[in-house]
Amino acid sequence: MIAVIDYNRGNIASVYNALIHLGYNTSIVRDPKDLFNASRVILPGVGAFGDGMEQLEKTGFTEVIPDIIKKGVPFLGVCLGLQLLFESSEENPHVPGLSIFKGKVEKFKGNFKIPHMGWNQVDFINQGSNLIKEVENHNYFYFVHSFMIKDCETSIILGETNYYSTFVSAVEKDNVAAFQFHPEKSQETGLKLLKNWVESC
Repeated sequence: MIAVIDYNRGNIASVYNALIHLGYNTSIVRDPKDLFNASRVILPGVGAFGDGMEQLEKTGFTEVIPDIIKKGVPFLGVCLGLQLLFESSEENPHVPGLSIFKGKVEKFKGNFKIPHMGWNQVDFINQGSNLIKEVENHNYFYFVHSFMIKDCETSIILGETNYYSTFVSAVEKDNVAAFQFHPEKSQETGLKLLKNWVESC
């Protein structure tokens, strides 16, 4: 069973529907204890970093998520779900993240349109990853975000995207992967990426 975490902040339905469309046994999980029965876990999300962490704390997921990851359960973060895996965010600097990865989140800076919204290309750095099997490099995915990953370890970078400057748009380490873009909203290419994640775990 694939568990999609519902912490009242997320693109829950679109992720759930994409996985159901692909034919996978998927449940929306509101009780943290149910994660221990899952074969795979997805943390989606939209909104502010501080609010996302507050909701994870209120719903009891902040303690369970690291345990699940340490047990080796395949884990995927999407959009805000990626950012929450890092240590902190400029958006709410006094709120600690889940600290699964080292690094922080910073706002796009410059005289250009923010949020970064719409279709953009992803340059997949690690061509040996099973996540991108049969996914054409430099393909387009759907983004909606105002903040980006900064100063993360280069070894975890799976993909990069350019929006006036280059930022990290996908990461992968051991049993944890995360995308800044929305694969569930990225048509056939995004669905292929989700399928690869499920089947490569």
